[in-house]
Amino acid sequence: MATRLLLVADTHVPKRARTIPDAVRRAASDVDLIVHAGDWVTEPVLDELLALGPVLGVWGNNDGADLRARLPEIARAEIEGVRVCVIHETGAAVGREQRMDAAFGDTDLLVFGHSHIPWDTTTPAGMRLLNPGSPTDRRRQPRCTMMTLTLVDGELRDLRLHGVARG
Repeated sequence: MATRLLLVADTHVPKRARTIPDAVRRAASDVDLIVHAGDWVTEPVLDELLALGPVLGVWGNNDGADLRARLPEIARAEIEGVRVCVIHETGAAVGREQRMDAAFGDTDLLVFGHSHIPWDTTTPAGMRLLNPGSPTDRRRQPRCTMMTLTLVDGELRDLRLHGVARG
């Protein structure tokens, strides 16, 4: 068995884009689970993604009481033998791996957002840290981004960073 994931964060609709980009919608329709690491900004974004498939998501610092009432600050799931955790913010890049090992020692894959900057590292304890960037605000990056990956037999496979055109 394998589970295909779409990782997104920091959609910031309607502040950074009027709607979810078409590339995100298409990708969401082709996966088994949509993982969103916060900063949705408006509830209709959550509802639109839920209409496309199951969502594992958290609220971010730009999300109001409506989204905080529907989403946790930290989300956890075991998927295909991989212990997944989602959080919006992890703090400064310097020392991130050590801090996350200390805070999430029972996690194999930590998905986070906030910076709008794609990130892919492995901590000293072996936890994979992934930030998909933002599909609507490239913030000092060459392009807007999202990630896809597959979880199978306790492993992360086929990780891809995708550029996203902002229609």
